[in-house]
Amino acid sequence: MRKELFLEIGTEEIPAAFLPKAMADLDTLIRKELETARLSHGEVRTLATPRRLALLVREVEDRQPDAEVTALGPAKKVAFDADGRPTKAAEGFARGQGVDVAYLALATTEKGEYVAVTKRITGRPAAEILTEILPRVIGAIPFRKSMRWGNLDVRFARPMHWMVALYDGVVVPFSFGAVTSGSASRGHRFMADASFPVRDFDHYLDECERHFVIPDPEKRKEIIRREVEQAARAAGGRVLPDEGLLEQVTFLVEYPSVVCGSFSPDFLMVPKEALITSMREHQRYFSIVDEHGRLLPNFITVNNTLAEDPAVVRRGNERVLRARLSDARFFFEEDKKVSLEDRVEDLKGIVYQARLGTSHEKMERFRKLAEGLASRLRPEVAAKVSRAAFLAKADLVTGMVGEFPELQGVMGREYALIYGEEADVAVAIHEHYLPTQAGGDLPSSDIGAFVSIADKLDTICGCFGVGLIPTGAADPYALRRSALGIIAIILDRGYELSLADLVDSSLTLLRDKLTRDESQVRADVLEFFRGRYVNLMAGRYPSDVVEAVVAISFDNLNDTASRMAALAEFRQRPDFEPLAVAFKRVCNIVKEGTDIPVDAGLFQEEAERELARAFDVVASVARVKTGEKDYLAALREIAGLKGPVDAFFDGVMVMAEDQRVRSNRLALLTGIARLFSAIADFSRISA
Repeated sequence: MRKELFLEIGTEEIPAAFLPKAMADLDTLIRKELETARLSHGEVRTLATPRRLALLVREVEDRQPDAEVTALGPAKKVAFDADGRPTKAAEGFARGQGVDVAYLALATTEKGEYVAVTKRITGRPAAEILTEILPRVIGAIPFRKSMRWGNLDVRFARPMHWMVALYDGVVVPFSFGAVTSGSASRGHRFMADASFPVRDFDHYLDECERHFVIPDPEKRKEIIRREVEQAARAAGGRVLPDEGLLEQVTFLVEYPSVVCGSFSPDFLMVPKEALITSMREHQRYFSIVDEHGRLLPNFITVNNTLAEDPAVVRRGNERVLRARLSDARFFFEEDKKVSLEDRVEDLKGIVYQARLGTSHEKMERFRKLAEGLASRLRPEVAAKVSRAAFLAKADLVTGMVGEFPELQGVMGREYALIYGEEADVAVAIHEHYLPTQAGGDLPSSDIGAFVSIADKLDTICGCFGVGLIPTGAADPYALRRSALGIIAIILDRGYELSLADLVDSSLTLLRDKLTRDESQVRADVLEFFRGRYVNLMAGRYPSDVVEAVVAISFDNLNDTASRMAALAEFRQRPDFEPLAVAFKRVCNIVKEGTDIPVDAGLFQEEAERELARAFDVVASVARVKTGEKDYLAALREIAGLKGPVDAFFDGVMVMAEDQRVRSNRLALLTGIARLFSAIADFSRISA
């Protein structure tokens, strides 16, 4: 029979940021434990509120199946002496398995014969096994930070107050710390602070809602979304979309209740990003905008209780927000008293990184890099690029950014406009931080793009240069994000440039800061970019296509992407597989290649003469198409060699006894291999 397993862990308030991962970890842990215990099951579902984590596993088999288990012991030559008598090793193994040495058998493995014991294990009842599994699962949830309470030797995100553990409605008995499992849950701390019995999962959901708790975070999220949108419409606008805030608020409440408030329109003279950030970060308020995206003097807050008098709640929130927005206005007014240009000198007092110098030194480095990019790709904007780079970090020393670090760049743009900087320079100050996340917005102009690439590249090369290299577990300087940002910008704007040259320029500017060998740093940085680029492009094209193209070169990212697109499309041809087989055969034979001119006078077979004639015709067209970066057309031309190549291998012995003939045939094949290796390494294609 299959039965329902339900677990609820009741606690003090767990931080909202902990809960989504805790739900996922709880799911993973219970699946692993049930699999190990040989207990099949159905749907697994996890729920969470600030005060509880819950788990449902449907259709858990009520008993383990019987099983045969074979335990391997020492090798035969160790277990028995020359006369075939069991040694102490064999006796010890038998004793450990609880059998007489006479029951030992031999099992043949890849490494030879070993003594073994095969035992039949009778399956245990699930209810019995769950008393062992559940406390193990609870203790294994890997919270970012855990705590002990009292003198207990257990850890959890927050102190526990109750546990519900039911299998087919019957309590699964176990303890975790000082808390013993039972069948009683608790309602909302303020609106229904009482215990209630639980029979099963559906009963639990019903009783929770009767006690002002909505355990399902998806249901809470949709309630909040709906009520926030309704409140915004009632205020004459629409809610500013903010999925991150919605997720956070969902895990801050057990029973959401929405209240809409307002603030003085006088605060709207402060840049809207500053007001939105203040409301979001300090108060977890949603902002409201009009149909044109202009901020309205209203906000929406989500409470964890139903308000007896919403007007009282609204006034309280308005009073708190007024103080917050007054602070923002104060910082803004004070910051405006000093221009960005005058603040640049203050960057000399900010240490960017102990071994890489100050923020001013960093600015000077990436300013030169950005100027170099502009002179190479868009000389007409070089002066604006230099100006934007010079001012890019100046807002770091403003009061507003000191209070809200996430506004760096945004406030730089606003203060630049106030002090009369050109609009595209001001926008570039903001956009040089873009993209801030995978798939995020990219700079809208070359000015912002050049400064963004330069700033990010200085960070990457500088960190690698002093040994601050990301690991699998840590990337404190967000170097992976920076590399992906550079790649995304270059691809988005179609820049034709050498990544290796860019890295060389950056390392030259960093030379007096490097603590590692420059050539090794260069190699490490390029390999770092290669890994990010391959991962990104593998989401767009087949992985073997990506590897085949990158194996030739990835220095020019846009050119490399064009070769990938052409090869991926070419691969759709119905005759691609035999084509790839033929070309791979060529590659496997020539290996490093033979660098001598092909001598037609050394041809002995008609098949090699025909291949040489076909190659001359195809190569003349394919090289032109490759030079024009029309790689698909080049591949179509090269495909015409398949017939002559097949005929050559069918009728010609490449490794002829005559050294001159052999070398001549290898030289012909080398020319063919290099023709398509200008696009990709066909030996890496899965055919």
